[in-house]
Amino acid sequence: MSRTERDSLGQLELPDEAYYGIQTQRAIVNFPVSGLRADPLLVRAYVHVKRAAAVVNCDLKALDDVRAGAIIRAADDVLGGALLDQFVVDVYQAGAGTSFNMNVNEVLANRALEVLGHPRGDYGTLSPNDHVNLAQSTNDTFPTAAHLAAMEGSIRLIAIVEALASAIEERAASFAEIPKSGRTHLMDAVPLTLGAEVGAWSSALRRAARRLDQRRDDLRELPIGGTAVGSGANAGEGYRAGMIHRLSDAYGESLRAACDSYEALQSRAQLAGLSGALRELALELTRIANDLRLLASGPVTGFAELRLPAVQPGSSIMPGKVNPVMAECLNMVAYQVIGNDTTVAMAAQAGQLELNVMTPVMIHNLLSSIDLLTRYLPVFQDRCIAGMSADEQACRGRLEDNPAIATLLAPRIGYLQAAEIAREAVACGRSVLEIVLEKKLLEETEARTLLDPMRVARGIYPRDDACRFPAD
Repeated sequence: MSRTERDSLGQLELPDEAYYGIQTQRAIVNFPVSGLRADPLLVRAYVHVKRAAAVVNCDLKALDDVRAGAIIRAADDVLGGALLDQFVVDVYQAGAGTSFNMNVNEVLANRALEVLGHPRGDYGTLSPNDHVNLAQSTNDTFPTAAHLAAMEGSIRLIAIVEALASAIEERAASFAEIPKSGRTHLMDAVPLTLGAEVGAWSSALRRAARRLDQRRDDLRELPIGGTAVGSGANAGEGYRAGMIHRLSDAYGESLRAACDSYEALQSRAQLAGLSGALRELALELTRIANDLRLLASGPVTGFAELRLPAVQPGSSIMPGKVNPVMAECLNMVAYQVIGNDTTVAMAAQAGQLELNVMTPVMIHNLLSSIDLLTRYLPVFQDRCIAGMSADEQACRGRLEDNPAIATLLAPRIGYLQAAEIAREAVACGRSVLEIVLEKKLLEETEARTLLDPMRVARGIYPRDDACRFPAD
């Protein structure tokens, strides 16, 4: 069975069971690109926008109670999980997201018609354009929905990043009294504790979480009400304020209207800003993963100062080999997020005059990054960080032979003489303490005190509670 629908370009046959309509069908034919569909967060956000518009337009007497009630009922059905298979437009589609906007309009219109007892496609009774899309344009609804979807996804991610930071901090606390050689330029450096080294990762993640939260706050400013170019053409007085109020209630957020509705349609800086914060998080995560892989390298020829949980065999040919696979996977996830941000950045600068038509690819990559991190970071925390332990003997064992410990003598005997001792220690394979005592440069008690690794490893600067998120 099929039905015939007509639009401004002509008519097409559609499957009778389809809730989408002719403009969605054209997009299916035009954009068989990736097979990827809109993220559920974007679908949910768009339907919330349409529901709020029906309520507000009814309040303003621009839409009658019967049609508004049917559209609201249809939106509630979708928000409750129905008809999700009807959102079929590829994520790579017509610019600005017109195809997806019409997909949503048509699904809601046809479900609303069903609620009213009319057949699908009876758009003379209730139209996707004239009623579901009343006082709206793709140009303001798509970025509005994008903001809402990104806000909803990122709030959960922020909590996950903070949980990972706390898990790392917990492991760092257990390493607080383990001194080890520092390394700068991958060369021996003055001592620190393993706890300080690992604890710095948690501070970096909390800083990244704060940046995400700041960029998330920028998304509270919504373009809705600007319609086609920012002027609000075809929207009634009070429409924008009503939409902000209704969407604030729907999301439990303090949303606000755009300061400049023209700028809000031209610029996608807020989405690019959140994507940039995700990139910064990914850069920290891949740096941490690299450090984990270095510190756990070995078990004989590497650093072997950390032990990571053995979660699977590491080689198809070398028996007993175990690799840092969870950290390796974290690297790959981070690289993908960085690549996604490059796409977002290129799309952000591609806006022209009154509109940026690249918003669909921006929100696809942004939500993809959020989803990747949201899915993997809890697994990484559970399968890697929670079971991470220290090889205290390996950490302490290298300190005595570390020539950089001569740095601790410099305030007492001077930089040049300390450097000479360090060179001799390396050349002769002897400890700095041994050479100092042999040369009688210091009394033994003083030398041992100055060269005590824990004296400097504990540091003089405690970690500031302001590193925690959220900052007061």
